[in-house]
Amino acid sequence: MNKWTDKFVRLLLVAILFSSSRLLFGGPEPLATDGKDYSKEVVPVKKSWCETPSLWEIFGDGQYMEVGSSATLPGLLFTNANLHLKTGLAEGFVGYRLINCDKAALSLFAGARYSYQGGDLSIFNNGDARLVILRQLLGIRNKLAFSGSTDWVDPVIGARGKVRIWKATSLYAEGDVGGFDANSGSAFEIQREGRSIARESVDSSDWSYQVQGGLELQVSRWFWAQAGWRYLKYDYNQAGFTNKTALNGPFIQGGVNF
Repeated sequence: MNKWTDKFVRLLLVAILFSSSRLLFGGPEPLATDGKDYSKEVVPVKKSWCETPSLWEIFGDGQYMEVGSSATLPGLLFTNANLHLKTGLAEGFVGYRLINCDKAALSLFAGARYSYQGGDLSIFNNGDARLVILRQLLGIRNKLAFSGSTDWVDPVIGARGKVRIWKATSLYAEGDVGGFDANSGSAFEIQREGRSIARESVDSSDWSYQVQGGLELQVSRWFWAQAGWRYLKYDYNQAGFTNKTALNGPFIQGGVNF
């Protein structure tokens, strides 16, 4: 009897251990205390590939540039002309990220751009001693200098985005449109009519277009650097000032994340 009793006890222990392992490790039978079978329940799965919530952002940048050039003028009284141009801008925006993920981001933004344009023009005589008396008789000075500047503020809307390609390196692109004739009014141009100078009325305009793109490197948690190409086109004609310049070329810039 002791032999059969020992066998029975061993079989009972094996059965208890087997049933316990099924409960602990989730065997084929569902774990439920209400008697329902949840094995056929469909678990909802999010189809969105990005679970990071959208957020608001504030950003801005600035630029200042000076260029100069010299030219030789035809004629006897003046031979040299120097032109010096100064241009700058500062812009600030509020954006909303439609896509905000670890590997991609897309934002729509709106803000304002402050633009500054200035210039200096100097014309010098040729230094010919034979023309000194002639210049005095004509009342022409040895140097003619002109300078002026203007500035304005435009509303701007645009979009920007980036895609991470490797670790802290991303491809980015940005574009915006500004102006919308917000500063348009009366405009004129100076034209020559015979021996006199006349002022002619022309249509005023105030538009600007900008696109840029390149590589972005997240140097640290707070600092980033960009290297790429930038194109900025102005179509501004107000009062007697006309600016139809285009800034086009490579650039490098850095920034701080807050």
